[in-house]
Order: sequence, then structure tokens, then C-alpha cells
Amino acid sequence: MPAATDTPTEPALPSPGLLAERLLPWFDAHNRTELPWRRPGTTAWGVLVSEVMSQQTQVARVAPVWEAWMKRWPTPADLAAAPTADVLREWGRMGYPRRALRLQECARVVAEEHGGTVPSDPAELEKLPGIGNYTAAAVAVFHYGGRHAVVDTNVRRVVARLGGRADAGNATTRADLAATASLLPEDAPTAARVSLALMELGALVCTARKTECGTCPVTDACGFSGRELPEGPSRKRQRYKGTNRHVRGEIMALLRDADGPVDRARIDAVWHDERMVNEAVAQLIEDGLIGTDEAGRFELPSR
Repeated sequence: MPAATDTPTEPALPSPGLLAERLLPWFDAHNRTELPWRRPGTTAWGVLVSEVMSQQTQVARVAPVWEAWMKRWPTPADLAAAPTADVLREWGRMGYPRRALRLQECARVVAEEHGGTVPSDPAELEKLPGIGNYTAAAVAVFHYGGRHAVVDTNVRRVVARLGGRADAGNATTRADLAATASLLPEDAPTAARVSLALMELGALVCTARKTECGTCPVTDACGFSGRELPEGPSRKRQRYKGTNRHVRGEIMALLRDADGPVDRARIDAVWHDERMVNEAVAQLIEDGLIGTDEAGRFELPSR
């Protein structure tokens, strides 16, 4: 009978105690305290706004917009009462402006149904318009100090590499949530700091395009330490110029900067492909991002 062969197994994840011991001193030294929403005194609403803004947008671009936004609308009630056109103008070129509409809808629900106080329970947070599992957990952890798995792209990548894999795939799974939860200490305040530190590690050291194992505080406990990243589509930047998103963005920029309603000829001039402009206009109207006046000219929504 042929000898049985052992099936290769992935390296075990480090224990919560070991991870905290290695990671937290590094985090204390490298925490990006210059990010305005990490300042002492930031409200739960401020944290929620920062998380919505930071989805699919680099934090360096978010920071000045967040500061202006919070100065103008420091509470959910302030944003709820704002003209929608002003909200879209303040959002500027951060992309995916439907997030601004959802954020205003969220503000209205918090103001009207929660007395202006952002809930601390992730289950309640997920009931708010536009708030998914990640954002709910982030607010509950980063502001309220709860013990919950906060899993974004950076965290999934770090946890996957701790377990010996180069990448975690494109979507968060239950296995990702369970693996991240298994790394959290039982003490909630410590777990909250570990959650933020994991995210910081993925943003600064263990990035999608490189692994700086020599400066990583958990390299001796990492199953991927010292290995080369494979080449692949996940490491290539997505094209933006000439895409539907690009054309939509140009139309939104035109309307944000206009002093009043804009006629169709000016809309058509933003891009050379008539089909793409027509498609972009139809989508923006369907999404509630633009409307028309009585003369058929285009404008940002008034509400």
C-alpha cells in the first residue's frame, strides 16, 4: 500500500495576545493622527461621515472635504435640512456621489428616529440608509470602542497574509469576518485598538502592491512573511479616463460649477461620444443626482 501523503495546511493565525503584543506598540508610533476624524472629541456622526467618504476614495482626498463638511453640517440634523444641491457641491470630485445622497438620507433617519444620536449597536447601524456591515462595525468600534470584526480591503489582505495567502479575493465573506474576529482580544477597548491597527498595517505596510516585511511588527508571526507577491489583475490599477464613471463625473462637475441650469448642448460638449453622454445622463437622472427644470435644462436636485 502506498504511503499516505500529508495535505499541506495553511499556517495558523497568531493568537490575539501575540498579535496585540506585536501590533499595538507599532500602532502607537505610526497611527496617522493627522487624519482629522481621529482627533479627540470627534463625534460618532463625524466617524460615520469619514467612513462613508473613505469608501473607494483615498483618505488624503477625503480629509479636506470632511473638515469642510463637518464645519458646515456638524450634526445629522444640519445635513438633513441642507439643500441636496449644496450637499452634492460640497461632495465635489470625490466620486460615487450617490454616497452623498445616502449620507443625507442617513442623517434624516438619525435626526428623526434616533434623536440625532448615531446608534452604537452594529445591527441598528445597518438599518440606516447606505450603511453596510463594514461601516456599521467601524462606527461601533472606532467611536464606541466595541469588540466587532471591522473588515475592509486592507484588513482582509492582512488577515489573509497572516494565514499564508497572498490575497483575500474581492469580496468579504463570513470566513473573513470569522478569521478577523478570532484575532481580537476579549477586552473590548484593546480589541478596538487592534482593529484600527490591522487597518493601519494594511494601509501603510502590507499593501496590495508590496509587502514591507522588514518593517512589519508581526513578520515573525505571519504565514506569508518573506514571500513574493504574484503578478495578477488584482494588482493593476483600473482605467478611469474614458469610462462611464469618467463621463458621469464630468457632467456632475459641470453642474456643480454652473451658476444655474445648463442646456443640453453644454452637457453634450463634455465628451465626444454621444452614446456615452446619453447613457451617463440617463443614469444620473435615475440615480437622483441630476434633474431638469421647466425648460428641460439640467441642474442638481433641489432636495
